[in-house]
Amino acid sequence: MSFIPVNQTDTIAAIATPPGQGAIAIVRVSGPDTARLAQCSFRSRRRLVPRVATYGDIIDESGGVIDRGLALLALSPKSYTGEDTLELHVHGSPVVAREVLRALIASGARLATAGEFTRRAFLNGKLDLHAASSVADLIAAEHRSAAKAALANMDSALARQVRAVRRQLADVLEEIAASIDFPDEVADPDRVRVSERLGIISTALHQLVQDAEIGRLVRDGLDVAIVGPPNAGKSSLLNALLGEERAIVSEIAGTTRDTIEEAIAIDGVLVRLTDTAGVRGGAGSVEAAGIERTRRALAGARLALIVIDASQALCDAATQILQQTRERNRIPFFNKADLGKIGYETRPGDLQDAILGSVRNHDTLVAIRGAIAQHGWNARAPDLQRPTLASLREVNAVAVALESLGHADETLRSGMPADLLAPDLQAAFAALGQLTGDTVTEELLDGIFARFCIGK
Repeated sequence: MSFIPVNQTDTIAAIATPPGQGAIAIVRVSGPDTARLAQCSFRSRRRLVPRVATYGDIIDESGGVIDRGLALLALSPKSYTGEDTLELHVHGSPVVAREVLRALIASGARLATAGEFTRRAFLNGKLDLHAASSVADLIAAEHRSAAKAALANMDSALARQVRAVRRQLADVLEEIAASIDFPDEVADPDRVRVSERLGIISTALHQLVQDAEIGRLVRDGLDVAIVGPPNAGKSSLLNALLGEERAIVSEIAGTTRDTIEEAIAIDGVLVRLTDTAGVRGGAGSVEAAGIERTRRALAGARLALIVIDASQALCDAATQILQQTRERNRIPFFNKADLGKIGYETRPGDLQDAILGSVRNHDTLVAIRGAIAQHGWNARAPDLQRPTLASLREVNAVAVALESLGHADETLRSGMPADLLAPDLQAAFAALGQLTGDTVTEELLDGIFARFCIGK
């Protein structure tokens, strides 16, 4: 690895459980002085055996009892960080947890920085960099699918895939280097064969970028703005999709004055629905403020679900919304078909794929869910077991590799000497190393682990 190693001679300690009261709190220790700190901070009739939870007294630096709880010792390399580690499980009082941490620091430990335990796991070869950064995604997961996707990213499968690509690049570089160093004995690499190999590598990297978008949707969810004229049935649609009366429904135009945000799951993907105020002219000051929020919600959404009253001819507000969203990713839905279809039957020619139905009809709701999946992730149900690029940093690294491979291919096609491929291939090789941590700087590690909480 090409980074400057951090000082790992310190023994670090931190509270590993969230702030506040709870059943238990965990104080974690890692580093070369862990065994001594275990003797200083824990007293029991039983000897502390590695990987066996032992009950006893947790004591301060002067021998006073802070609490009674469990101690769990793990010795290097069979621990999360790859170092000797100790966990003290105490009652979940914030005061008790802080006192235990204070006593450990008084006995020689140092307060851990954000993500330092996982950072040490990476530095000690327990996790590759992609898996290590996925730990933060697992902690931050807001729904089950995001947690499953983050867990899939922690098994090093993507790192193995990337390292296989780097080995292919290394093979090409070795052939070029041999032809340069021993021109009389080693012929130049076959240009057609090299081009084919680079094409295979580029295809694999393009697939990673495509999968990254699905991974992002699973982690962050899909933002959908429900927009349309007043009284088209936007709030009724929100309630129907949620299966509960979340928004107030009324025949009075302008009932919805503010945005309402709720979430549902479709194909395992979190879909964030925003019900908005109906857009129309001549609204009062309060309603106008709601309409302005509608415009902001629409601007920030990846998908617009446009609700129009099918039982009436298109009004000016509906026509305006359809024109404004013509270049957007959108789903036109003509509601209230049970009352009439004149609006649907006279719709513009670019709305031939619009959905006709009623929010009271189950089949209509199924069709809308299917349309969200189709527009959001091309109806391809995400494979939550398949690892994906987990951050913009990783996507950018692959983009740099692809750009370098493109330059190399241009060099090949122009008939220039094969040794001129080497700089671009080396740049691609280094960029892909950022995914696994094989080539990484101290500053990059600081940025990655700054996302973590202290104690993880």
